[in-house]
Amino acid sequence: MSEVTVKQFADVVGIPVDRLMAQLGDAGLSKSHADETINDEEKLELLSFLRKSHGKQLDDAVQTIAEPKKITLKRKTHSEIKVQTGTGRTAGTKTVAVEVRRKRTYVKRSSVVSDEQKRVEEEAVERALRDQTEASLREAEDARRSVDEATKVERDLEEQRSREEAARLKADEDAARAANIEKHLAEEAARLKAEEETRKKEAAEKEKAAAPARKGRRGAAETADDRRGRYGREELHVSADMAGKRKKKKTSHGRSVSVSPSDKHGFERPTAPMVREVAIPETISIAELAQKMSIKAVDLIKALMKAGTMVTINQMLDQETASILVEDMGHKVKLLKENELEDQVALADEAHQGERVTRPPVVTIMGHVDHGKTSLLDYIRRAKVAAGEAGGITQHIGAYHVETPRGMITFLDTPGHAAFTAMRARGAQTTDIVILVVAADDGVMPQTEEAIQHAKAAGVPIVVAINKIDKPEADIDRVKNELVKHAVIPEDWGGDTQFVPVSAKTGAGIDDLLESILLQAEVLELTAVMDCPANGVIIESSLDRGRGPVATVLVRNGVLKKGDVILSGQEWGRVRAMFDEAGKPIQEAGPVMPVVVLGLSGTPNAGDDVVVVTDERKAREVALFRQGKFRDVKLAKQSQVRLEDVFAHLGEGGGVTADLNLVIKADVQGSLEALRDSLTKLSSDDVRVRVIAGGVGGINESDVNLAVASKAIMVGFNVRADATARRLVEDQGVDLHYYSVIYDVIDEVKKAINGMLSPEIREEIIGLAEVRDVFRSSKFGAIAGCMVVDGSVRRSAPIRVLRNNVVVFEGELESLRRHKDDVSEVRAGTECGIGVKNYNDIQPRDQIEVFQRTEVARTV
Repeated sequence: MSEVTVKQFADVVGIPVDRLMAQLGDAGLSKSHADETINDEEKLELLSFLRKSHGKQLDDAVQTIAEPKKITLKRKTHSEIKVQTGTGRTAGTKTVAVEVRRKRTYVKRSSVVSDEQKRVEEEAVERALRDQTEASLREAEDARRSVDEATKVERDLEEQRSREEAARLKADEDAARAANIEKHLAEEAARLKAEEETRKKEAAEKEKAAAPARKGRRGAAETADDRRGRYGREELHVSADMAGKRKKKKTSHGRSVSVSPSDKHGFERPTAPMVREVAIPETISIAELAQKMSIKAVDLIKALMKAGTMVTINQMLDQETASILVEDMGHKVKLLKENELEDQVALADEAHQGERVTRPPVVTIMGHVDHGKTSLLDYIRRAKVAAGEAGGITQHIGAYHVETPRGMITFLDTPGHAAFTAMRARGAQTTDIVILVVAADDGVMPQTEEAIQHAKAAGVPIVVAINKIDKPEADIDRVKNELVKHAVIPEDWGGDTQFVPVSAKTGAGIDDLLESILLQAEVLELTAVMDCPANGVIIESSLDRGRGPVATVLVRNGVLKKGDVILSGQEWGRVRAMFDEAGKPIQEAGPVMPVVVLGLSGTPNAGDDVVVVTDERKAREVALFRQGKFRDVKLAKQSQVRLEDVFAHLGEGGGVTADLNLVIKADVQGSLEALRDSLTKLSSDDVRVRVIAGGVGGINESDVNLAVASKAIMVGFNVRADATARRLVEDQGVDLHYYSVIYDVIDEVKKAINGMLSPEIREEIIGLAEVRDVFRSSKFGAIAGCMVVDGSVRRSAPIRVLRNNVVVFEGELESLRRHKDDVSEVRAGTECGIGVKNYNDIQPRDQIEVFQRTEVARTV
């Protein structure tokens, strides 16, 4: 700060600006206004001037004042502070004396001293007093701190002395105890030794006294006496060795008691319930769960029975049931994931890091049955696939890799039958774009609506192909109006869905459809990673007798190569061979390319993910773990019998529900899944359809044996039985049926269910008679004189007696007379006499209702 303004300097010094301007003027440094600058030299000149002027004023004041001008007063204050010292028995107080000194100076000022000088002196005096007071307080604080430090040192020394004294006392006590123990042991040993010497002397005296008597005995008697002396009761007290051993045992026992006579038991009764953290795997048995909670298995079984579940000690529980049970018992749950290998596989599958490249779209063709899905794909592929399907309907998911002039597209053709709901849902989850095929002459049908729901649930864009526009009855506007009701709005109507009229027969509009697909694919910006382990999804799987398990795989990322180790669901294997959709062998398959893979250990489920694993051993371990976990979870869920089910079964009388057992073998996994779901849904309250077993591939001997054991009907869907199985079928009389169309299976099973259903009993009222009067007869009892008001009264039909429209009796007629004649039937408008069997309480104005029961066959 070399140069500052006058105003800034006044703020720094702490005096008014006017006064500073006046002082500068007196010093010869005149400034016209407060914004002028002042340098360091001017500051020094001002300071020298002020020092001279103040010194001159003080000298003048000293010369003019004759009397004393200053009086100094000193004052001392004494006080005491009590400080706590020591702890425990050495605790006490210590008094510290504190002296506070105060000094005050009074100065007599002359009248010639200016007001400014007085103010300066007063400030100096006040500052001196404040400094003196602060110095006194600092001295007192230092004194108190010194006392505290001394007290702390003394307290630490006292505590150290106390600890040393306690350690010394404990050591003396331990030494005294040890000395007492040693003294006691020495005394006990001396006592035992004295007793032993006494017994030896007594034995010697007895032996000496008995010696002359033994000498006079004969040989045989002497031998017997010696034996008695060696093994008899006399030597029980003489055997010093045995007595010594017995005494030593007592001594050791007494020694153990004398060492710690005042020891306490280590167990203390808990004051609160013990809460444990129970680790629960995927499945766990009742015994293991009880052991983890440290309770008896019986208590756990009781708790489950109270919850309505009947279990045994070795029964397996699934993780969810075990978690609920542990929480109900008051413990904490820790869910264990035993699939660390599976987690590693999942992490490896998710790590698709690398350069992304543009890939072709995966397009799924969906729609109602017989709307032309496969025919449309045939025209694009220039092949005839629909002709090869049984009944002209698609029963498998077909995957096709098509090269078009506008680019490459992968098509998935899904079935349209109602039974293949799972296949359509799986196709929508795998695809990028859905082509919804709607027949222009048929409109929106149930499977069309279902396909729309699957596509929307998967968040996949829809391209509507209005097929069969070549037919005269085609109505495109009708199709659009029906689809608008399901929130599928065309682009020309302000929506976001492309509508393309096509004809699978003539090929009209096919190019526009392909253009729409590729345009939609460009909007989606579909990409895939090439440089990573391949992964994909199972489209379909089957069992080929010559090639083993065969799976159709759609590659998502990476390049699947021949020889790769793959893992899919519960199956694993090495890719032994790969074929494209035309059956040509290939060595590798890139993203969005469907290939047929050979080499898996079994047929995986359609929809399972496929992952390439570098370690073959790891793939085998994960597959075996999944198989075991699936089996344990399935057994745990199936083996739980609920009390409600038992009571309901007992309430029905038991055995009322008939079971229709089925063993299904299909050609592919998707057809097996569709058959199982469709046939299980046919169950009713009276007949339950149970699929005992299902598999992929031909019918073998074990399948027939299973059907014989479970009394099941065998269904072969596009498969046949081998020679051994056919022979066993004939010998055992198994009911075996072959089918190639799924709705034929459903219809046949419906007929079987209808044959098992008990007929329905229906009642039909055939006549009604009013009681006009009652006649009493000693021979026939009460006879009702009636008028038939509706229908006819028959003697052979059952009746009901109504009183005020309430049934009071149900039985049969004993007699029916017209005048004096017995008749079998009386029609409406005719009087008659009616005798009711085993009922004499009939009254006038009652009604007799005549009905008949008929049996009606029931259907599903």
